[in-house]
Amino acid sequence: MSEQATLLAQPVEEGSRRYRALVWRRQLILVGLGAALVFSFCLDLAFGPARYGLGEVVQGLFAPDTVSQQVRVVLWDIRMPVALMAVVVGAALAVAGAQMQTILNNPLASPFTLGISAAASFGAALALAFGVALIPAAIEYVVPINAFVMAMLAAFLIHLLSVKRGVTVETIVLLGIALVFTFNALLSLIQFLSSAEALAAVVFWTMGSLTKATWPKLGITALVLFAVLPVFAHRAWALTALRLGEDKAASFGVKVARLRLETLILVSLLAAIPVAFVGTIGFVGLVGPHIARMIIGEDQRFFLPASALSGALILSAASVLSKLLIPGTIFPIGIVTSLIGIPFFISLILSSARRSW
Repeated sequence: MSEQATLLAQPVEEGSRRYRALVWRRQLILVGLGAALVFSFCLDLAFGPARYGLGEVVQGLFAPDTVSQQVRVVLWDIRMPVALMAVVVGAALAVAGAQMQTILNNPLASPFTLGISAAASFGAALALAFGVALIPAAIEYVVPINAFVMAMLAAFLIHLLSVKRGVTVETIVLLGIALVFTFNALLSLIQFLSSAEALAAVVFWTMGSLTKATWPKLGITALVLFAVLPVFAHRAWALTALRLGEDKAASFGVKVARLRLETLILVSLLAAIPVAFVGTIGFVGLVGPHIARMIIGEDQRFFLPASALSGALILSAASVLSKLLIPGTIFPIGIVTSLIGIPFFISLILSSARRSW
């Protein structure tokens, strides 16, 4: 090889080496997040009114015949659906928030801050309080269907505004805040008009709680998550290109309007189903993606799984914390995530005011 060819090959080889090192580092981060999630999941199974050691939990998971019947019942029938629901719901909300931030180019976007969760809450409350079915043919699943329909309406409203000429990111955020206040006011009206029994159900549900998680609810939520994730993974390149700007993404052949609409539909589904089953859980969809972005970057091939793992870890850790705040009492998970997320949300607003995202 000539000297000139050698000189030309060196930058290429150096760039290739750095890229492999970057990929390896990101893969290690994903493995670390997964390991932390497994540890938190085991803690979630260990803590409760009856506490078990981590060794006993692992033994009960992989060799259930070697532990007492009481331990098996507590781990598998009582705590396992709740712990798994925390993981699945956290991942779903974080992925929804990550993709909303991507398609709207907005650091404050999430199903919670843009009103999609509030809309889903209102739809589900209509069913809980008055038995109203927005789709009469789906009586059996009226709560999740109502939540999904209202979340879709809110998402379409955001979409219609985002495609209008001259609309800025700040305008979309303000619209989301308006939707949050609107649907919260409607939810308060439902509570005011409800019977005492219905009021108790709606209030408890709006706090967000994993304690009523069941295997069927877990199965539906997991099915939605695992159905949506491959779609986002398949469109990872287009979503990554969208972060460069609409014009540049369009020059790469990305159909921006179609991608944004389809993503909003899937995000609404990811936000509505968890809200319908476990109530309103805020800030996971905001905090999880930002943690993933800070440690792994914008490449959707890594950003998507990192967001899912971060959201799952946050909600799993919040589930553990909800059992430790007051011994013998399990705090509603929505209260815990809000207490965790509000300081992060304030710092994000202040940092966004100092620099563009």
